[in-house]
Parts: sequence; structure tokens; C-alpha cells
Amino acid sequence: MSMTLEGTTQLAGTIRNEVSKAIVGMDDTIEHLLIALVAKGHVLMEGPPGTAKTFLANCFAAATGLDFGRIQFTPDLLPGDILGSNLFNFQTSQFTLTRGPIFCELLLADEINRTPPKTQAALLEAMQERKVTLDGETHMLSEQFMVVATQNPIENQGVYPLPEAQLDRFAFKLLVPYPSAEEEARIVHRFGERSGPQRPADFGIAQVASPQDIAGAQEAVKSVTLAQDVIDYAVSLVRATRDNPDLASGASPRAAVLLANAARARAALQGRNYVIPDDVKALATSTLRHRLLLSPAAEIEGKEVETLVEQMIEQTEAPR
Repeated sequence: MSMTLEGTTQLAGTIRNEVSKAIVGMDDTIEHLLIALVAKGHVLMEGPPGTAKTFLANCFAAATGLDFGRIQFTPDLLPGDILGSNLFNFQTSQFTLTRGPIFCELLLADEINRTPPKTQAALLEAMQERKVTLDGETHMLSEQFMVVATQNPIENQGVYPLPEAQLDRFAFKLLVPYPSAEEEARIVHRFGERSGPQRPADFGIAQVASPQDIAGAQEAVKSVTLAQDVIDYAVSLVRATRDNPDLASGASPRAAVLLANAARARAALQGRNYVIPDDVKALATSTLRHRLLLSPAAEIEGKEVETLVEQMIEQTEAPR
């Protein structure tokens, strides 16, 4: 199904308004989810428990109409619990595939850093190639397949650091802070009078899009013009991370590709058929923060990755 850029902008606005019926004060996070959706990217959300990360993913799935799957990551989770397995059927004397929860369109990987790296690695092929290989047989996933992962800060007990290969497959890492006092009062007013489990339908969230609509929006984004000077600007930002003495590890070429694709999606959601440097600037921090590793000296000095990214944005000349 084809869709115009104007239709893409309207679709994003409709989804945004629907999710906001239940979610308070997370406009920037919702915007990044929309950008990732139409850019075919994955999102990692980090924040303390109780900040509505999981509920946001539920509401987003309900509004977009994507087939929803959820995995609660725990220390004893195994790769087969994610991917599924081939089980022998004694009646037919054949092996039958029992599909795991990864066979969906929008996968919530809840508290992904509470399971060991071996199990986290079960997502790598699916996130990069949208396919799953089981016992030598390849099974294709939906073109709309998207992972929305949540994690608690590394300072929390019982968490494992995500491997670099895993982190690099996420288009964005979003930090979900505690709400402001005003927002928290609105949350208490909205949720306090409700008892029992909170579901998107309880807040009137309905399906306002279909997988076909999402596919059309993803196709429409391809028509957004990405000029060579903007490409060079995105590449310069990524390469600057490799030359920074405060960083032990910089961003990969995949980061430059994801940053450029996300910038096109942002332009489309704002109703433009061309990318401007501000699109790249607006998404640089969320695209780069999880790919960078501070040097030991920078850690001792108390420097932060986000501050370094902001400095690199200021020091990298943007095209006019």
C-alpha cells in the first residue's frame, strides 16, 4: 500500500494522539518510537522501575495495530524461550516448529538486561536481518518487525551489561527519567482511581493504524531527499566519535546509516520531503549514546557520554 508524505505525517499524528490518551509527559519518547517505526529501527528505553516503559510499549502496539509479542527477560531465560524449537510429533513422526514470541511484528523485550548475554544474543539475527534460523532452517519475520526493549539502569541489582553487538543494533537509546511534579500529579489523578491491571483499552486507546498503513509510511519515507552534504555531516559526526580522546570506543558505520535513515523519517513526520541538518542534530545523541565507551581517564574525571556528544555536535560544522 502506497502512502504520501502528507498521509505519513497525518498517520504519525493520529498514533501520537492515541498513545497520549494514557501516557503522560513522554512526548519525546513517543516521537522517537514513531521515527523508529517508519525508519525500520529498534528502540532501547532505559529508566528506573515504575516509569511506564512497558505500558508505553503496550499502548504503542495497541494504537499501531501491529501483532504484539512480549518476552519477560529473566536470569533463567533460554534462547529457545525466545525463538521457539522443533518438537517431535509422535503421531506424525515429524518435527514441528513451535514458534516463540519473537514471531510477531512488535516485540517488547522487557528488562532485557536481566538475562545473560547468551540469551540476549538470540535477538541479534532477527534485529539485523529480520529472520530466525532454527536447526539450519530459516524463517522470515515481518518487514514491520520492531524490537522495543526496556532496561533498568546498570546501577540496579541483578542486571547484565548488554554486549556491544546487541547495543549497536538499536537505532535509539532513550533515557526515561522520573516525571516532573506536575506530570506525576496528573499520573496519580489518571491512574489512582483505577484498581487492578492497567490496559490500553481502559484509557480508550483503539487501533488507529494497520500493518499496511505502517508499510505504506515506511515506503513513503524512501522518497525523502537526503542531500550529499547532509550525508557528509552525519558521517562527520559519527567519525568524530572515533577521534575523541575521551572515548575508548566510537560509533560504527551502522550508526551513520541508522542516523541518516532516522533523519529521513523525522523529516517525513514533520511534513518535509527533504532532510535538514537539524534532523541529524536532533537525533544524534539518542543514536550515539549507547555506542560510545568512555576511556578510563574520562570515567575518573566524571565525564558523561551525552556531554561529549553535545560537544561534538557543536564542533562539527553543519551544512548551510
